[in-house]
Amino acid sequence: MKLLLWLILVCFQFEVATVKQSPPPAGDKINMNLGNIRNGRLTLENATLGDCLKFAYGLYSDGQLAGPDWIKSKVFLYDVVALTPTGSTREQNLAMLQKLLSERLKIVSHHEQRELSYLALTVAKGGSKMHTATADAAPSGPSMYGNIVNHSMTMHSLALLLSRFEKQTVLDETGLSGGFEVSWQWNPEQAKADDDRPSLYTALQQQLGLKLEPHKGRVDVLVVDSAEKVPAEN
Repeated sequence: MKLLLWLILVCFQFEVATVKQSPPPAGDKINMNLGNIRNGRLTLENATLGDCLKFAYGLYSDGQLAGPDWIKSKVFLYDVVALTPTGSTREQNLAMLQKLLSERLKIVSHHEQRELSYLALTVAKGGSKMHTATADAAPSGPSMYGNIVNHSMTMHSLALLLSRFEKQTVLDETGLSGGFEVSWQWNPEQAKADDDRPSLYTALQQQLGLKLEPHKGRVDVLVVDSAEKVPAEN
């Protein structure tokens, strides 16, 4: 794995990259971008260091990240913008982001296997009800809590969303690779009682052919030993 990361970084480097502290938010609401790679740009906006690291390392939830309390605090937010090399893959860009964050914020970290409780995202009895995404998939529709429409969603991305919704670690154990057409509606907890949409768990199984099962086992955890709060000059 270390050799593969070294080869990726030798072959590819961000053309331009900046890591800056976000300015204080105006008002109570914060618009957050927790990681996008689109049109030759990798961006994060108003993201905690913890969120930056989760995106860079493909972690599903805060349960897979340990370290100083401040790395998850919204008091310390960062903006990251990087121009991605032509022809680079998502995996290569995330490996370069790992290196960028480590260099600019002087991060020292290591991985551990820890015994954790988690929810496993698996295929329900009867099989998946999702269609494989096409190469020319249309842009994704609106996504909000209670209504997710995405024309090319990976199961890893779906598990990430579920981790945020359920506020615990959700791991993708579906065995499904590639992108899928996802149209998923459910009754949010805060919705009116007369909302006739099913619960999140029921909708997941009825509409997508997936389910969540409680598990306990050894899970990869990224441990941040030390990091600087102020990025080095860009």
